[in-house]
Amino acid sequence: MTGLDTLRPRIPSPLQELSDPRFARHGLRLLLKRDDLIHPDLVGNKWRKLAPNLHAAAGRTLVTFGGAYSNHLRATAAAGRLLGSATVGVVRGEELAGRPLNPSLARCAADGMRLHFVDRSTYRRKAEPDTLARVLRAAGAQEAYVVPEGGSNAAAVRGCRALGEELGGHADVVGVACGTGGTLAGLAAGLAPGRRALGIPVLRGGFLRADIGRLQEEAFGGPRGTWHLDDRFHFGGYARVPAELDAFAEDFEQRHSVPVERLYVAKLLYGLVALAEEGAFARGTTVAAVVTGRPFPQAPPTDQAPPTDQAPPTDQAPPTDQAPPTDQAPPTD
Repeated sequence: MTGLDTLRPRIPSPLQELSDPRFARHGLRLLLKRDDLIHPDLVGNKWRKLAPNLHAAAGRTLVTFGGAYSNHLRATAAAGRLLGSATVGVVRGEELAGRPLNPSLARCAADGMRLHFVDRSTYRRKAEPDTLARVLRAAGAQEAYVVPEGGSNAAAVRGCRALGEELGGHADVVGVACGTGGTLAGLAAGLAPGRRALGIPVLRGGFLRADIGRLQEEAFGGPRGTWHLDDRFHFGGYARVPAELDAFAEDFEQRHSVPVERLYVAKLLYGLVALAEEGAFARGTTVAAVVTGRPFPQAPPTDQAPPTDQAPPTDQAPPTDQAPPTDQAPPTD
């Protein structure tokens, strides 16, 4: 067994059907692709994106980048601990260096990651060769294997292709929350003909279309699969979780006994519910949502399907404080 094999990931991840009246009343089925159950430390798309990069690193120090609450930094640090590899996290925000570590960065440090803080201007230019070389020198990691922010590179995209292959013909539309676009780029490439991927960006800016195209070009030599983005459900940008979104996520948890990560997964689920109410999916469509993470900090999720004989608490549409997909609020019962 290789080092990665010893971690015993749960691949393929489980596919779970939910009974949700917000979909059923429109003739839709809802499935969850439970990538949050792949591994207790390398959760969801982090396993799919990190595994090929860890193999390519071949034991070298791993350097990667992220913000103060980065899921990717935590997953990389955990991988280093589990495999006995050195890791360095380049963190956006030099001002954070003199402050107590937040719980996310404290977890990284506890897992052995050496944190190197840089100013925001340098961080924005980190992909420029001269800037990257300067950052690596300052971090004492000139010979390290570099993984970009969010883990999205050609190797990661090829790793995420298996996500689409695992789904096969089970779903017509597969939704995934997008930060850097690598998971969507690979997912679309792996889906069966006639199936499509839907990305819900969690950041503002509208830059992901070009990034996803570039990632598919680097990974596969050109466009692969059918995919599109819906930019309306970012709730103001990354890490923005207004009370309305938190209430929606809490309601979903109560309905289905599935933990809902707020920065990515909640926005995806909100978007899918709103699109179902809008009539964006034809009757008879099976919609799958990729659960790419779980709340932090939290104990690993259970491996049990949610109870199906318990009525949901309400049949309430998503909150309407954010503009809904049309100029009419989603209907309520």
